[in-house]
Amino acid sequence: MLSCDICGETVTSEPDMKAHLLIVHMENEVICPFCKLSGVNYDEMCFHIETAHFEQNELERSFARINTIQIRTSDNRKDNTLQCRMEVNSSVHSACASNHPKISAQSLPYDGTLKHKTFYSENLTKSRKFLKSKEKECDPSKIKGSIYETTYSSPECPFCGRIEDCSQDMENHVKTKHADLLDTPSEDHDQPLYDCPMCGLICTNYPILQEHVDLHLEESSFGHGIDRVQCSRDLELAHQLQQEEDRKKRSEESRQEMKEFQKLQRQYGLDNSGGYKQQQLRNMEIEVNRGRMHPSEFHRRKADMMESLAIGIDDGKTKTSGIIEALYRYYQNAATDVRRVWLSTGVDHFHSSFGDKGWGCGYRNFQMLLSSLLQNDAYDDCLKGMSIPCIPKIQSMIEDAWKEGFDPQGASQLNNRLQGTKAWIGACEVYTLLTSLRVKCHIVDFHKSTGPLGTHPRLFEWILNYYSSDREGSPKVMCTSKPPIYLQHQGHSRTVVGIEERKNRTLCLLIFDPGCPSREMQKLLKQDMEASNLKQLRKFVGNLKHKQYQIVAVEGVLSSEEKVVSIYIFDYVKLEQVELTSLRFLVKISVIPLYLILHYFGFVSFNFWSGHL
Repeated sequence: MLSCDICGETVTSEPDMKAHLLIVHMENEVICPFCKLSGVNYDEMCFHIETAHFEQNELERSFARINTIQIRTSDNRKDNTLQCRMEVNSSVHSACASNHPKISAQSLPYDGTLKHKTFYSENLTKSRKFLKSKEKECDPSKIKGSIYETTYSSPECPFCGRIEDCSQDMENHVKTKHADLLDTPSEDHDQPLYDCPMCGLICTNYPILQEHVDLHLEESSFGHGIDRVQCSRDLELAHQLQQEEDRKKRSEESRQEMKEFQKLQRQYGLDNSGGYKQQQLRNMEIEVNRGRMHPSEFHRRKADMMESLAIGIDDGKTKTSGIIEALYRYYQNAATDVRRVWLSTGVDHFHSSFGDKGWGCGYRNFQMLLSSLLQNDAYDDCLKGMSIPCIPKIQSMIEDAWKEGFDPQGASQLNNRLQGTKAWIGACEVYTLLTSLRVKCHIVDFHKSTGPLGTHPRLFEWILNYYSSDREGSPKVMCTSKPPIYLQHQGHSRTVVGIEERKNRTLCLLIFDPGCPSREMQKLLKQDMEASNLKQLRKFVGNLKHKQYQIVAVEGVLSSEEKVVSIYIFDYVKLEQVELTSLRFLVKISVIPLYLILHYFGFVSFNFWSGHL
């Protein structure tokens, strides 16, 4: 006898089993007999029934075992047996094949069985109804000439021995009378059950649970490994992006620094775009192209410029003389609001030209200072035979002073070269040049404001003390023997030629600005000069608000020995506390013993109040 692995039905031969499987189980959709789940394959349904309907499945198996006991061959048990033989004719097989062309008996395994676990579907109910209907129709005698040839006997209860008329009654009897025996757990059910802490799956023993959990852990470890690999890749990508961003940032900063450096080079005339001569010619050509200068005038000025450059003397076309004398006359006859005024010695005003516009203020202020020294007999010894040099000549003289050893740090900042450039010069270069000419001078730095709103009242007091040693009893207008003062601040320089003390005790500086053209300065030479004409010269305390000011003040003539010492020592007065980083205040420590030796033999002296030689 062969038993169906799906529904438990028994048949006598393999052809009968194939027919049973084909008709009962293969035609219909796989449906869970307990919860009607469908749409899954056979293996998934088996797993579903074993896990979700374990108890119901055990009950069905019990009934299957009862049916197997009641319906089996009578070879071993001749009493209370039912022989059921099902013979399927070849016509039935052909009819089945014709009715089910897609699913035939040949599609089953060669041994005619299914190699799977117990499986239940709605076909179980249908097949049982079919067999029960056949049992009712059959009598105990053998039915001949039909497809089914069956011998029946009354089923006997395996528990109490009761005999019923049919299998349905016996099934009801067992369910009602022996339910406690059916519900009694088997030996396998006596074992404790284990729930998976990760997915809730119930396992029958601990090793299975451990193996199941290990699979979870391996899957989790694999996922974490993938996450770590992805995280490592993300970190590497982030690092690469950061490096690229830093590289771009450094490149941009380098480019910006180079741009700013080139801008500063252009601003201070160190961009190798030519010097005084090139700018003079270029600007005159522009004037000719704009129709402001006749070509003949261009060639005449060009010839004069070339002659001036050849001899190294300024052509005097930007000079205005006699202004100090005109100011003296004005203060004598007018200026009723002025209590006293002190004027320097005679000074010629020089303004910028086409060749030095925008960068030549320092050179023009040196020309003003030198014009005053040349009119003072006290400086004939050191300036004998000199004339006012042109700007390229001044650049050459500063380079010569550098070669003598003056201000080596300042020379290195300007690449030891001024000629052919538009490099700016300041207080240090003017001091260097005057010292190389044996003119005694010193630099005074007013590094921060000493009054409200960023003003410098101490600068005004210092200049007042410079021009007047005794203010009481002096006349209203005082023409002193003091040279003018070189005044430097950020971006520009000017020349101080005097100072007013007004009746309200306020101070006002008189300043020559190289940016002021000759036509404006010549208005001061008129006999009927008005107070409004002095507006361009007067600078009150509130007009000077730059952060820092430096002045170069001339005080006499240096001897040859003092000049040698001055090569190594910058004569510098510090008012309060000075920021040395903003100035080129340089002292060579190695020459201090030399200075002490010179001081011992009386070659040099030191004024402790002013801090200068």
